[in-house]
Amino acid sequence: MTSQKHLHLNAFVMPNGHHEAAWRHPSTDPRRAATLRHYVDIARTAERGKLDSLFLADGVALWGNVRYNSHTLFEPLTLLSALAGATERIGLIATASTTYNEPYHLARKFASLDHLSGGRAGWNIVTSAGEDEARNFNRDARPAHALRYERATEFVEVARKLWDSWDDDAAVIDKASGVYADTGRIHPIDHNGPHFQVRGPLNIPRPVQGHPLLVQAGSSETGKEYAARFAEAVFTAQQTFAEGKAFYDDVKGRLAKHGRSPGEIKILPGISPILGRTEAEAKEREAELNALITPAYGVRQLSNMLDHDLTPYPLDGPLPDVGTFTEGAQSRFELVTGLARRENLTIRQLIERLAGGRGHRVFAGTATQVADQLEHWFTEGAADGFNVMPPTLPGGLDDFVDLVVPELQRRGLFRTEYTATTLRGHYGLARPVAKTPVKEHAA
Repeated sequence: MTSQKHLHLNAFVMPNGHHEAAWRHPSTDPRRAATLRHYVDIARTAERGKLDSLFLADGVALWGNVRYNSHTLFEPLTLLSALAGATERIGLIATASTTYNEPYHLARKFASLDHLSGGRAGWNIVTSAGEDEARNFNRDARPAHALRYERATEFVEVARKLWDSWDDDAAVIDKASGVYADTGRIHPIDHNGPHFQVRGPLNIPRPVQGHPLLVQAGSSETGKEYAARFAEAVFTAQQTFAEGKAFYDDVKGRLAKHGRSPGEIKILPGISPILGRTEAEAKEREAELNALITPAYGVRQLSNMLDHDLTPYPLDGPLPDVGTFTEGAQSRFELVTGLARRENLTIRQLIERLAGGRGHRVFAGTATQVADQLEHWFTEGAADGFNVMPPTLPGGLDDFVDLVVPELQRRGLFRTEYTATTLRGHYGLARPVAKTPVKEHAA
């Protein structure tokens, strides 16, 4: 392995794969996707490929139209705690919402996962854009976009204070004296803000990594500013190299005003690679998946993305006027409407374009062609690595690990062995120094 800079790879795991028709493909088994063994096998495959991390998305409502698609989404922290015992090195990133949780609750859960995994926990911070989610939590409607991010800002500030409420050396564990912990090194945080009042301290020692890795996926203007302030990895959807480069430069350029350097954040665009021994075979596999699309499901998904009911409109007609703004997922709204207008797509064509990755880039080709794409984005400054979204699981990840990873290793672009034991170590990020209250308290 050369000493050159290496890219980072995260495996984004959905039950049957990322293509919306994956559950209908002969290579998948939706019943097995409801078992722990399914995810253990996927996690071990990703670890065999020396990938940095494994990522689970989440939402707190029944997504889409379950009549036409499988929906077995386990609560991520529960599943990743089980996978921590089945793996040794790979990072474990869970999605959790700042809109429908409390800071003490989540800070404790992520600290627990970090300890149980030996320092491999990461938190994908989301603000929950769906209207259906709000109705599961005593609300008639989701909070406004700006209010969700205001709450998310204070939420993460409180969580970081809670992780720092134990000094690293607070647990002395002195059997001879009978002293387990030095209570002078454990601090209430006494937080009193507009959204949260939290006394603290946390009821678990400081995480192995200091703080779990903080990940963010919003690409709106507010989301990018939030990422520049808090995120250490960003999962983003960019369709073209030019868009990826612009996003990369934009986010990295915002870091200085927050006292951060470009190396403190990793930009990881999503890519769903459909692999074949030849380009023609890869295209055939893509067409095979697209032929399994159920239009009624795609219309529902597209309607949710755009906050606009598209069921009255003809599939082979153009996308109607859906406005220019949503209180939902703003960056995805802009990506989808921009794609439709730029390429003059019908609703049916747009559904097909989005079926493989919901706005993330889909690329069908050989392992060499996929590696060429990854190398170009990485070496030309549009990405620090990639959020790999297999179209089907487990087969799509098997193909990527067995075919693309060796090609990247041959080019000196990716590790051949793990050199760190923590998720922060994989991403080359420092362990945060604890920031304790100026006035210390005996806990």
